[in-house]
Order: sequence, then C-alpha cells, then structure tokens
Amino acid sequence: MKHVTAPALAALAVLSTPFGALAGEEVAWRLFVADHAQPRLLAIDLESGTVLDSFALPGAATLYATPGKRAVYAVAGDANKVAVIASGVEIADHGDHGDLRLTAPALTDAVLTGDRPVHFVEHEGQVAVFYDGEGAARLYSEAALLDGDTNGREVRTAAPHHGVAIPMDDHTLLTQPNADDPTALPTGLWVLDAQGEKLGDFHPCPDLHGEASSGNIVAIACGTGLLLAREGASGPDITFLPYGANLPAGKATTLLGGSGFQYFLGNYGADRVVIIDPSVADAFRLVDLPTRRVHFAVDPQRPKFAYVFTEDGNLLQLDILSAAITGSLRLTEPYSMDGEWNLPRPRVAVAGGEIAVTDPLEGLIHIVDAQSFAKTREIAVEGTPFNIVAVGGAGETHGHHHH
Repeated sequence: MKHVTAPALAALAVLSTPFGALAGEEVAWRLFVADHAQPRLLAIDLESGTVLDSFALPGAATLYATPGKRAVYAVAGDANKVAVIASGVEIADHGDHGDLRLTAPALTDAVLTGDRPVHFVEHEGQVAVFYDGEGAARLYSEAALLDGDTNGREVRTAAPHHGVAIPMDDHTLLTQPNADDPTALPTGLWVLDAQGEKLGDFHPCPDLHGEASSGNIVAIACGTGLLLAREGASGPDITFLPYGANLPAGKATTLLGGSGFQYFLGNYGADRVVIIDPSVADAFRLVDLPTRRVHFAVDPQRPKFAYVFTEDGNLLQLDILSAAITGSLRLTEPYSMDGEWNLPRPRVAVAGGEIAVTDPLEGLIHIVDAQSFAKTREIAVEGTPFNIVAVGGAGETHGHHHH
C-alpha cells in the first residue's frame, strides 16, 4: 500500500464515503459471536439476524478474523486449544471485480494445541500462535489450515512468558522474555530467519505488549514507544519511535492498524486513546474520552473513522483526521470497568456499512448504521453474547442470491 503522509490525510476525507455494492454485486456479512457463559460460538447472518449455526468451542474464547475472510479463529487459552472455523465467505479477486461465494459456516477439523495459547497474529496469509506456557510459537499457512493441515514450523524462546511471534515473509519477529522475571512482560524482540536463527541485533522494547499492521508497517508497543518493522532487502528493517516528550506518563498496550491510510490506534490510560502517524514528527495525538474505555475498533470501509465504546453505555465515533469525537450514541446501560478484567462487557465489530455491538447482560447485539451513526435494530440471541468478529463483503454472485 502506498504510504500516505500527514499533509495528504485531509485529502483522504473523501474515503469516508461509504461504498456499497456496485451494480450486479451483492453484499453479505456474517457475525461470529462467542458466548461468555458457555463455550459456544454463534454464526449469524447480519441482514436477517438468523443464526446460521452454533458450534461448541473448547472453552471461553477470544475471536479473530483475518483479512482473507475465509476463517475465524477461537483462541481458548485456558483450554489449550485454538479452533478454526470456516466462515463460508470467499471473495475471489479478479482484478476489476470480485466473486462472492457463500457456503455454510463450519467448524473445521483443524485444532491447534499447546500450553496456553494467547497471542494470535496473522500477517500476509501466515498465522502465528504464541503459547505462553511453553515460551514457543507455531506458525501456519492459513490456506493449509483450512485444508485441515495443522503442520507448522516452531520457534522457541528461552523461557515461558507472555510473548508474541509475528510472521514477516520468510522471517519471524519473536519476543525475548525478561531474564530476571519471565512472568514480567518481554524486554524486546529478535528477528529470526527462515531456519529460526537469530538475524542481526536485539531490538529493545521494555514492557512489550500489543502489535498491529497498517500498510507496510508492523508496529509493536513498548513501554517507551513503538518498534516499527518494514520489509527490507535482507529482512525486516526495524526502527524505534519514542513517545513524544509532550505525552503524559503512560503507554499503549493494545494497537489496531488503520486501513485506507496508514495509522495506528492504541489505548493510553483508562480514559484516553492515542492516534499514531509514524510519518510525521509529532506522531502521537491523544484523545480524551468522557469516561473509561471498554473496547474500540477501526472502520476499514470509512477509513477516517474509528469507534470507542465507553463504560457509560455510549458508542463514540472518532474522527482520525481531526482526532476529535464527532458522535456519541447511547446503546446500553452502563458497564463499569471496575472489577475483574474478564467480566462480560460489550465488544465492537464493523461489518461493512454497519457497526455491531454486543450487550452481554441483555442478550442483544445492537446494530448501528455507520453513515448516519444511528441505531437501526437489534438482534436478540440466547445466552451472553460477548466477543464478536464480522466477516463479509461485496462481490458478484453470478445469479446466486446470497440467501
């Protein structure tokens, strides 16, 4: 993707215009929702609200959907397994158009196992799962997993720790545990070559936690700033972006990567988010929130917007270009951030022209029209809907209606 500098960002405001299906195309989106109270995954047709299927999971799971759209991953850390669900959505790129093919969602035979899988990363068709209890990661081809092939290559660290592995072409970025206390966050990372051997120097990154990709950059959050990795002639080229001197004390521990233009969105304290543009000198812009943040998501279809759900029950619309909150919509009763971190609280997913927000205590999914930023309907589901991802898109169906 072409790197866009900050002066050009204002011109990209046009990209916020929602794009629907072209003539002859159809749009189809599916929601995959994990239940908080029981190990179960629901696949829901967004347009009709119909439950397409229900799948038993190995345990309570965090969900991930990848850009290829063909798979959803349910990472059940306490159960030591990762389930692979075929989304039933496939969009074949034919240059001037895409073909949309829909089949029934299905729980595949591919089950990834290891001691406490936690960090899941997908990059350019490769999937990496880091197993905290082993201090090791295993890397897989997503296409192979969907064919039932769970053979992957393994990379190991010096000790079990809360780490991450990031595939970059034939190389892997792999964390180094804290030598004094492996239960603490990693101290940095190494670049490994295709044979798993260390390549080049160690890259310090104290309190490493959080990563994301945007365009040709992979960003890794540290206690002191961000490591930025780009593909180079002989492997990943890594630079360090320190937090600005004007920022208050704090750090990002969760990062999301922007689409359409290059930026990152991260947390920065309980009631702030930070917009990061690595191309400019003043790379970090803080946004104060009216109350504590529960969850946030970027909008791939309207690149200038992201959404933040706060504990007062409001969904906020965040303009990335102006770093300002441009909308607020009350959706639920308050969900206090006091108490355990894993209590059932709302989660946000963007599905084309709509935003879906789970409401675990009410058994609802609130649907918001992204263009008008108004709630249009809700989907009632059994149980306690919690983690959610959306998979779908537009394409030609060659006479086959998506229902």
